[in-house]
Amino acid sequence: MSIEKPKSHGAEQGLDPQDWTTFRASAHEMLDAAINRMQTAGDGPVWTAFPEDMKASYQSDLPRQGRGSDATNAQIEALLPYGVGNTHPRFFGWVHGSGTPGNMIAEIAASAMNANLGGRDHGAIYVEKQVVDWCRRIFDFPPEASGLVVSGTSMATIIALKAARDRCSDFTVRHTGLQGQKLVGYTSSQAHACVSRAFDILGLGADALRKIPVNERFEMDIDALRAAIEADTEQGFTPFVVIGTAGAVNVGAIDDLSALAALAAKHKLWFHIDGAFGACGMLSARLRPRLQGMSQADSLAFDFHKWMHVNYDAGFVLIRREDDHRRAFSDRPEYLKGRERGLAAGNPWPVDYGPELSRGFRALKIWAQINEHGTDKLGQLIDQNCEQAAYLGALVDAHDRMEKLAPVALNICCFRYVDLGLSHAALDALNDEIVITLQTSGIAAPSTTMIDGVLAIRVNITNHRTRFSDLDLLVSEVDRIGQTLHS
Repeated sequence: MSIEKPKSHGAEQGLDPQDWTTFRASAHEMLDAAINRMQTAGDGPVWTAFPEDMKASYQSDLPRQGRGSDATNAQIEALLPYGVGNTHPRFFGWVHGSGTPGNMIAEIAASAMNANLGGRDHGAIYVEKQVVDWCRRIFDFPPEASGLVVSGTSMATIIALKAARDRCSDFTVRHTGLQGQKLVGYTSSQAHACVSRAFDILGLGADALRKIPVNERFEMDIDALRAAIEADTEQGFTPFVVIGTAGAVNVGAIDDLSALAALAAKHKLWFHIDGAFGACGMLSARLRPRLQGMSQADSLAFDFHKWMHVNYDAGFVLIRREDDHRRAFSDRPEYLKGRERGLAAGNPWPVDYGPELSRGFRALKIWAQINEHGTDKLGQLIDQNCEQAAYLGALVDAHDRMEKLAPVALNICCFRYVDLGLSHAALDALNDEIVITLQTSGIAAPSTTMIDGVLAIRVNITNHRTRFSDLDLLVSEVDRIGQTLHS
């Protein structure tokens, strides 16, 4: 039987190029521009404000008719100089990794495969399984541990704390809700805001997270934690999780993880670690002894895109017991039913361990980074950054017009420019303006934070391109700008 094909829309169309040779040449030009950008990452200003005319170009009407690949590629290439600046060796703000040229190659291959890593049986899934196994080995987790590549520590924390919450009720909370349960958890007052946000998202409420004071090293006070757990228990609350920090965002402090693990075990609490950047210190001979308690955690959240220099974005959650992890998320409808053979084989799928069915192939760039450089070299670069932060601290200590505001625990140095003739408020304003001037001039890009009520210039070094000479220049420029602004 012959069925006439519809003709109402004219010839059949697609989105592939009409001329693959021209497309190939255009793609090579873009690759060259991207490589040139990364090759010259240390040249010119750290950060350049996005020009007003270019901002206007991204406020155009919705294109009903496409402008074509040449115009599109030209607009993309014009963006290259206007990133946040984290590829530059003097980007010291927040905790941003610097990326690598090799990761561009992995991203190209991942784009070509366009794989969905929610599930099914295909090559990309086995790359992620390899990454999970490597993470088990790095952090000395047992063979039955499970893990998942995610966007970053914020999502990893939500996944880990959901598993902790659900296990507390033997997973009935997945169907019944909290039903008035007064669950509470504990973390350091220096913990990242993503922990409080996770409590909010999981329906626990941010107030259910008890923020425990810290000692003079900015580490969680164990005695205060013990007292808080006992007080909550007496008042009818149900403690369910202790969250340690490995690399506090303000100063890089590491909680006493072994002591926290012991206390959590005594009270039968889930022990989670926020190791956004500090967890990768396990690759460092210098830092590994300070992280020994990490292997006792029930879950760990960290980022590859920070101290392992994987291109954004790439985070990870590691959970000690696969059964706890899977029972917190697995809920497969009929249309996702697995099979023993064919494309629907390969069970369990990653969707059984997190909230996303649609997942990109982030695992390839992680695998490529570790495979290309090896954990020894990545660990040596972590050591190098810690040595650089200590060197900066020594420069500050030796300077008459600067003072350090916290111990240099890892790779973060918090300090300020000082002038005895200025009030507290005036010094805060002066240091804030020093940082803005450093940024807008393109000299360097530190950030600011508050340390014991004092505004600090915060220098974080998670950059394999940073050199000691960059820190000499930073101190010199802080002094010059400080004196100029004050005068």
